[in-house]
Amino acid sequence: MIDFLVIGGGIAGTSVGARLSHHGHVVVLERESALAYHASGRSAALFEESYGLPSTIALNEASRDYHFEANGGVTSPRGLMLIGTADDKDAFDTDMTAMHLEAISLSDARAMLPILNDRVTRVGYDVDSWDLDTDRLVQNFASEVRGNGGGVRTSAEVTAVTRTTAGWDVSLGDEVLKARVVVNAAGAWVDVVAEMAGIAPLGVTPLRRSIARIPAPGGHDVSGWPILFGSGESWYAKPDAGALLVSPAEEVLMPPMDAWADDMMLAEGLARYEAHVTEPVTRLLSNWAGLRTFAPDRNLVLGPDKADPSFVWMAGQGGYGFQTAPAASQLAADLAVGNTPQIQADMVARLSPARFA
Repeated sequence: MIDFLVIGGGIAGTSVGARLSHHGHVVVLERESALAYHASGRSAALFEESYGLPSTIALNEASRDYHFEANGGVTSPRGLMLIGTADDKDAFDTDMTAMHLEAISLSDARAMLPILNDRVTRVGYDVDSWDLDTDRLVQNFASEVRGNGGGVRTSAEVTAVTRTTAGWDVSLGDEVLKARVVVNAAGAWVDVVAEMAGIAPLGVTPLRRSIARIPAPGGHDVSGWPILFGSGESWYAKPDAGALLVSPAEEVLMPPMDAWADDMMLAEGLARYEAHVTEPVTRLLSNWAGLRTFAPDRNLVLGPDKADPSFVWMAGQGGYGFQTAPAASQLAADLAVGNTPQIQADMVARLSPARFA
C-alpha cells in the first residue's frame, strides 16, 4: 500500500511529494515522458515576493528561505521594472502600490534598459526580484522523493481513480496501484482527476498564456536587464539565455490540453511591447504557450477535501506555482498529515478546499 500517491509531475506534484516523503511512502505519477512537461516547463519563473493576492504573498514570504538557501539556492539576480505612459496612469499607479515598487528616473531606467523609447514617462523598479532555476527546483524535489525511498514515474497516465474501504485504487491502464491518500496535483487536469475520484470539482479555469522568444534587441547584451512589465500587466519581456521572451500576458480560457501559442495574440502582444521600445521585432526564434490554472477566487487550493480528507488538493497555482512551491507544498503536506501549519490561520482558511463547500 502506497501512503501518498501524487497525480501530476510538475512543480506542484514534485514539491508536495517531497514534503510527504518524510511521512510515508510516496509515488509521484506523471503521464508525460518527462517531469514538468506542461505549465511547469513553460514558465518564465520569477520570485517577486510582493506579487499576487495576500494569501499568495504569504506563501511567497514563507518560501523565500528555501529558494535562497536549500540545496545551495535556486535564485539569480534579475530585478523588475514597470513602465508607464501618459495613457495608462491609473493602471501604473495601481501596479506601483500593489507591487511596492520604487519610482526611478527615466535616465536611471534607460541606463539599465537602453531600448526604452520616448513614450515611456514613468518607471517603477524593484531590485529584489529574482530568476528561479525551474528545472533545478523540480529535480531537487524529485530527488528528495527518491532519497526518502519514494518513486517518481513518468509515462504513467491515470485512467481511473476508485474509492475503496482501505483508500484508493488508481489505475494506469491494466495496472492498479493501491494508496491510502491521493494527492491531486494535476495542474489544468485537477477537476478531471477529481471527477474520476467522485470528488466535487472546483470549477478551475485553465487560461492560456503565450510567449515569443526574440533575438536580443539591437544586439544588446540583455543578461543584466530586468524583467519588464507594461502597466496593468498588458505584456511583459524577460531576458532568456541571450534572447528576450515577450508575452502578451493573455488569459484565454482553454480546455485542459497541450497548449500552443496563438499567432494573432502573439502579434498583438509584440505590438504592445514595440510601442514602448526603440528596437522593432524583426523575427521570432520560437514560441510556445502554457495553461495557468486558477480557482474561482484565484487563491491556491491546498489541503484535504472537506468531503473526503484522503483526497488532497495541490491546485490552482495560476502563475505563482514556482515562487510559492516551498511553502505551498509544506502547507498541503502539513494539513494532509495533521501537523500545525506554519503560516497564519487566516491565510490557511483562504487556501483551504473547504471554502468551496
